[in-house]
Amino acid sequence: MVDMVFWCIAVLTVISAAFVVLNNQLLYAAVGLLFTLFGVAGLYVFLWADFIAGVQLLVYIGGILVLIIFGIMLTNQISSVRLSQTNVQQGVGAVVVTWLFIFLSMVISKTPWLIRPALEPESTTAGVGTLLLTRYLLPFEVISVLLLGALIGAAVLSREGN
Repeated sequence: MVDMVFWCIAVLTVISAAFVVLNNQLLYAAVGLLFTLFGVAGLYVFLWADFIAGVQLLVYIGGILVLIIFGIMLTNQISSVRLSQTNVQQGVGAVVVTWLFIFLSMVISKTPWLIRPALEPESTTAGVGTLLLTRYLLPFEVISVLLLGALIGAAVLSREGN
């Protein structure tokens, strides 16, 4: 059952990532990015990286993706919701991805993999949280003030008349 859930999440991630790249409608591409980022968070859970999965959900989906969607919606030059863009280098990208896929497939198939039984690791969330709120509190707060300043600056620049 675990293998089936893993493959479902992996297929969802790859298909939604392809939807992001191949779609011409920016808003639909942003929705596809939502499913891609959820899939990546699910893959982090399978890697026992619970803290990174939580950060993926909070930062990338809760922050970055919402900022992208607001940027699409608040752009002054939008006359319709169906804002689109063109992908001028899809052919070159397809050739590069195909060769990269072939190369990685050859490396994976020819590598002698060491297979050992997996042991369940300890949770990393408590240790990282303790470090963020003790030893690295000052850099954490400086970065949060810097990001707040960038957000306020973006809001001021996006106002009409500037």
